[in-house]
Amino acid sequence: MSDKYIGSTWLKQNYKLSNIKLSHESYLGARSKVEVSQDGTITETFQMNYALKVDNPISHFEFALKYDDVQMNFFKAVLKSIPVKDIVEFIRSAPNFKYSRKIGFWYEFLTKERLPVEDRPTINYVDLIDSKRYFTGVIIKNSRWRINNNLLGDVGFCPTIKKTNAILKVLAHDFSETLNKISKNYSPELLKRANNYLYKKETRSSYQIEKVEPSPDRIERFVSLLSNAGKNDIGELFSEESLVKLQNQIVDPRFAATGFCDFQNYIGQTTWNYDEIISYVCPPPELLSDLMIELSNTAIKMEGVYPIVRAAAIAFGFVFIHPFEDGNGRIHRFLIHDILSRDNFLPSGMIIPVSAQMVNNMGLYDDALEAYSKPLMYMIKYTKNEEQELLVLNASEVEGYYRFPDLTIQTEYLCKVIETAVSYDLPNELNFLQNYDEAKGLMKQRVDMPDKLIDLFIRFTHQNKGIFPKRRRNTFQMLKDDEIEALQSIFQDVFSVEK
Repeated sequence: MSDKYIGSTWLKQNYKLSNIKLSHESYLGARSKVEVSQDGTITETFQMNYALKVDNPISHFEFALKYDDVQMNFFKAVLKSIPVKDIVEFIRSAPNFKYSRKIGFWYEFLTKERLPVEDRPTINYVDLIDSKRYFTGVIIKNSRWRINNNLLGDVGFCPTIKKTNAILKVLAHDFSETLNKISKNYSPELLKRANNYLYKKETRSSYQIEKVEPSPDRIERFVSLLSNAGKNDIGELFSEESLVKLQNQIVDPRFAATGFCDFQNYIGQTTWNYDEIISYVCPPPELLSDLMIELSNTAIKMEGVYPIVRAAAIAFGFVFIHPFEDGNGRIHRFLIHDILSRDNFLPSGMIIPVSAQMVNNMGLYDDALEAYSKPLMYMIKYTKNEEQELLVLNASEVEGYYRFPDLTIQTEYLCKVIETAVSYDLPNELNFLQNYDEAKGLMKQRVDMPDKLIDLFIRFTHQNKGIFPKRRRNTFQMLKDDEIEALQSIFQDVFSVEK
């Protein structure tokens, strides 16, 4: 590219940070333009009047803060590369300038080292990140730099989520009104039956995602967990003891954990010739306890953030930390329900079929997971010892990727899943049950046979798209042909099946 690097792109080239993928690349060129690549990377060209008066790292970092994305793992790598004396000199040259204060804050926040400069006690506070571009958390005032720290988390774990058009479009939908209308359009008895059914469907779907066939008692345990989602104190929920207990309830007892992983965990699959393809390397075990404590703190700091956004940050944050050898995916999907229930997104006792919607299009779910895992696999270096245990070779380089995840794509995905589940799946499930009850009552008037047989007739006919299958005729030998035709006609009329 003939255009000149600027901002984060210049810093990446200058400090040879090729292993970090930028989500926003900036260049100087003859005309302004914005391009979006297939992987979502934004390439923006600025006209030459944006050229920097002083072409040095601090000036490019200031440009990055103005126009590029907030990427804390990248910021940390850059700030540790810039000589401290240059940072101090820049701050002292313009002590009240908001970007010198922001650079000072970012340096101390990310490196945990204090700069030898004076506090800024008498000037107005400024927000750290732009609330028009990013979702922000509870403000913590930093009096030293007069900065409103409005990040979603703290230095131990802090996701970023951009306010993209895709997310804002879904959040503009009045879900509470939609859900309240749904609850008013159906009888309490039908809603209760629907919820009982949906709890079990959600449970089976969550296991199905991982290609696991749960035993009846494990189904009942997971249903019980879902029905109590959002009721425990959030700090208690994220304690190691509580999460271990949760994991023990949903996995095969033989794989029940006694604590977070004390070995290097990873996700992979073995090929036909016994080669192993590793798709994700989990955080090193020495980071797990701290990451989980900080995830809990983030969940608290995000109180008041839109429920779907909070659910995405916490649930996907959990699954990427991956503290257990087994059961992480099911806990991750449980946490979605927990946050939505906790934040009163749903009417009391109602559940929406999130996992069921995920099962309907596993490709999109995999894409959301890989959007986070693939850049990491480009950065991380690992090997295996003689015992075939995986060892991470550059843990300090990739630690920031685990601590500062950009969860924008995952939030977009969850928004779409919930929008579809609320707008289509939930009404369809309720309509089906309502039609089921109506068809069953009419069939019983036509042929007074046991409920179990009517249930079988409806199931067989529904599975065969409104036509009673001939191969099932032996099950209903007691019925005449005209009765079979009549029951089939009732089904078609009630379920609006074309004859």
